[in-house]
Amino acid sequence: MQTMDSVNKRGASDRELGREAGISPDDHQAIRLWLRLLACSTQIEQSIRTLLRSQFGTTLPRFDYLAQLSRHPQGLRMSALSSHLMVTGANVTGLTDQLVSEGWAERLNDPSDRRALIVRITPAGQAWFDRMAVEHERWLLQLLGGLDGREMAQLYELLGRLRKGIAASPE
Repeated sequence: MQTMDSVNKRGASDRELGREAGISPDDHQAIRLWLRLLACSTQIEQSIRTLLRSQFGTTLPRFDYLAQLSRHPQGLRMSALSSHLMVTGANVTGLTDQLVSEGWAERLNDPSDRRALIVRITPAGQAWFDRMAVEHERWLLQLLGGLDGREMAQLYELLGRLRKGIAASPE
């Protein structure tokens, strides 16, 4: 039987895991929730970054870039890539240069605008991404393994409602 102070596989007790940024049960619930969301997101991201680096010798930004290209096999303009990835054009240009030089992506002239370029994933890039994507999903299932399917669906729904509320809030 597990207690509230049971130790997880990394050696931290349940009580310690609930102490993000030194908060206490006396802090406002909205602050505790925000810090818990941030802590979960950061832990998942760090795990994925480490696994991508150790298993595939790549970075999360490169994986995300190829994921966008994989979702758009016809290719995307650099500005669309920048928007989808939520990074600056300079970051996209740097990633594009790297991935083109490695043969994972290619630049093509945009037939509708001679001044613009489209970036498309290559067959080799798609094959490499597909291998990574299978492992990425397996890692996420392991990381989220403390939740069953119903709980994952419920959390997904609740986070969707939260995002809608945030989007509707005045800044």
